[in-house]
Amino acid sequence: MDYGDKLFWLSVLIQRRYAQICAEYDLTSLQATLLCAIKDEPRQMAYLAAALGMTKNALSQLVDRTERRDLVSRASSEQDRRVIMLSVTPTGKVLAEAVFAETTKRLPDVAENLDADDQRDLERLATAIVDASGVSASTSS
Repeated sequence: MDYGDKLFWLSVLIQRRYAQICAEYDLTSLQATLLCAIKDEPRQMAYLAAALGMTKNALSQLVDRTERRDLVSRASSEQDRRVIMLSVTPTGKVLAEAVFAETTKRLPDVAENLDADDQRDLERLATAIVDASGVSASTSS
């Protein structure tokens, strides 16, 4: 396998583990990702579509399904009524925090067969990749 193949299979492994965690909370991976992306602060729908790599239409459909479960709410921005802000409801916040905590606890298990030095290297590289991507929890919209 070449490098691209290995990255592909690493992605599959991570996605599978994440999907298992989400299913335990009766959420799809996309619903959980959406909740975790807005758990700490409301975000603009346009920002979320770009950050999650979704079309605005696909995001609206995801939000519709998640809103029906009373996990998110939409509101017009106070500064510009054309801008739609998405935030978690109290129920969504509890669920997002639980999924996020469980994910950060269990996802590192994908590297459990690596020695301590390799695990630290993976952590350092994963941090560098995420930081360079411009997508992180601290990015405001």
